[in-house]
Amino acid sequence: MTRSRLRDLGITIGTLPPGPHNAITDVPGVLVGHATIVRDEPTVARTGVTVIAPHGGQSWEDHVFAAAHSFNGFGEMTGLLWLAESGLLSSPVVLTSTLAVGTAYEAMQRYPFEHGFVHATGLPVVGETYDGYLNDLSTPHVTRAHIHQAIAALADGPVPEGNVGGGTGMICHEFKGGIGTSSRLVACENGTTYVVGALVQANYGARADLCVAGVPVGREIGPDQVPQPGPRPLDMGSIVIVVGTDAPLLPLQCRRLAQRATLGLARAGGVGHNRSGDIFLAFATGNHLPVPMDDPYPLHMLPHGQMNPFFGAVAEAVEESIINALTAAETTTGAHGRMAHALPLDTLQTIMRRWTPESPCTPCY
Repeated sequence: MTRSRLRDLGITIGTLPPGPHNAITDVPGVLVGHATIVRDEPTVARTGVTVIAPHGGQSWEDHVFAAAHSFNGFGEMTGLLWLAESGLLSSPVVLTSTLAVGTAYEAMQRYPFEHGFVHATGLPVVGETYDGYLNDLSTPHVTRAHIHQAIAALADGPVPEGNVGGGTGMICHEFKGGIGTSSRLVACENGTTYVVGALVQANYGARADLCVAGVPVGREIGPDQVPQPGPRPLDMGSIVIVVGTDAPLLPLQCRRLAQRATLGLARAGGVGHNRSGDIFLAFATGNHLPVPMDDPYPLHMLPHGQMNPFFGAVAEAVEESIINALTAAETTTGAHGRMAHALPLDTLQTIMRRWTPESPCTPCY
């Protein structure tokens, strides 16, 4: 069966409606770009870079409020000390492989100055997950040119998922994983509708824990049906989640959104294993914070009492993003002949029909 998105299979998650592309790019102004590196010589490369730009090409000089949350800290996301101190995200976010963090950080430090953003700060945000099962880490595959390529590819609209960008070599719930995205529309009491979007780089988890809309799909697909990756510790993986919204939120409210990403991860079957780097970042574009700025910023803030629908939207969008990463990803052979098999979509549909005979499938948790 051709790889697909979850909703194209007749399976829905949650009750809130998605945006037009069901992607983080439904948040106005948010762009995503990938650079994918797949080659077999001189060494096997299954890796890449994904860039999320909150205010598109102006992200270096039109900052956004943001905050992060570490569910389990066996991982890296640079720049979080200043993010916590200032509440400001002052550059695009980069997702890549563990051993490419240094290259990505240097490239993102130099890029704005090389391209005329004279007011840019030098503290980029770079997150990572480990792709060393499929990707030969003996060679530093990611270069500054790949960072530039991903930035040049920044676009709105549909977002490529699965084996792309930073997700190229990732494994999720012992199936091929990678990049996934989703969005939700939130109608507020004042009649305004906002967008909440999520993008994940999914590389975590045991198969037995995988759930789709509350159905224990992972337990239904044994190694006799779909082989599991070879001797790879189940807790040797991570997930980075980026949440964005166009609502006017302050940094402490962004932190509350980042914390709720944990719920979406849990619904999909993530438990925060000992060696899993589960790091989440949320940003809000509802206030423009241009630099330089001499006068006080005119700020808006959504009342805390109207945050509940946003919490639900984050949980739903993160959960669906993870499953979209799985349904989009393709079976991959990597370094040393190792394989990560794709989640079989026809089997997924069969399981979902058996557990939730109504159509389309609905959550049962």
